[in-house]
Amino acid sequence: MPQNDSADPAETEPIPAWLTRPSKTRRKKDSHDLQALGVALVEMPDNRLVDLPMDEILLDAIRQYRGTRTHEGRRRQMQYIGKLMRRTDPEPLREAVAAMQLGHAKDALALHDAERWRAELIASDDALTEWTANRPQADVQQLRSLIRAARKDASLVPEQRSGRAFRELFKFIRQHPAESAEKS
Repeated sequence: MPQNDSADPAETEPIPAWLTRPSKTRRKKDSHDLQALGVALVEMPDNRLVDLPMDEILLDAIRQYRGTRTHEGRRRQMQYIGKLMRRTDPEPLREAVAAMQLGHAKDALALHDAERWRAELIASDDALTEWTANRPQADVQQLRSLIRAARKDASLVPEQRSGRAFRELFKFIRQHPAESAEKS
């Protein structure tokens, strides 16, 4: 008697294990990703690590890595950290690392913005109007005094410059962020 061709072949035959599990390449990539996350965790400060949802064993391994001085010892400890991370949920750890890196990026942008404003304020009087429009709380008289001192210092020959006026102007600018940046 002929067999029924209308039956679903997936129901009759079991799926081989090699089709359902990830490939060796995929597993190695995941392992390397966890080790990279471990490197990022090692670079985090201790006060942030304590607040993260991780095993005490993993936290101890990270602390032990920091105390290890030899190259081979650090390499093996990092592999151990990667192995321990396979047992934990990496998503909260990734989010914490990303938040810390985002914070560093924001700090760097704020520094670059302050440097740019210092250069513009020294170069042009029009920049003063634009800068004070976004910062009504700033002491304009003190700012003008700092700009004058920085311009005077810039006009001196390089051997006679102190740089103090540049630093004070930069510090003043950093203390008064734009109101639109504070709201976001």
